[in-house]
Amino acid sequence: MDEVWPQLSELLFWSVKNVAVESVEVADTLVRVEARATAGQAACPACGCWSGRIHGSYLRFPRDLPTSGKLVVMSLRVRRFVCEEDSCPRKTFAEQVPGLTRRFGRRTERLRSTLVSVGLALADGPAPECRTPSESESAGTPC
Repeated sequence: MDEVWPQLSELLFWSVKNVAVESVEVADTLVRVEARATAGQAACPACGCWSGRIHGSYLRFPRDLPTSGKLVVMSLRVRRFVCEEDSCPRKTFAEQVPGLTRRFGRRTERLRSTLVSVGLALADGPAPECRTPSESESAGTPC
């Protein structure tokens, strides 16, 4: 497994910085990945000030794309930082990993963008602009 470890880390997180893979477990139908965010600082979403003061940490379980036909189950340890700006209404905030997570997101950015692409392909492109009710009646077709 030692020779496969760097390849799995690169395969799963090739475009993501500031993530350390702690362990990868491969089973028949799934790949279990434990990772942690490693950025030294994070920007407060309310005031934009950078903070390196850690308040605590917690686990997130974002859904990710399957790899080699196997379900990927990810546990990602992220930290909560203390906003050091006294006038900021937020006292603590959770770090986001660019390219992997977003606020309140339950899917990785890879899975989200793939689902958007599939939805647009199945819908044959973006939705057409809706007509006003009077235009719909004269054209005979609803939005």
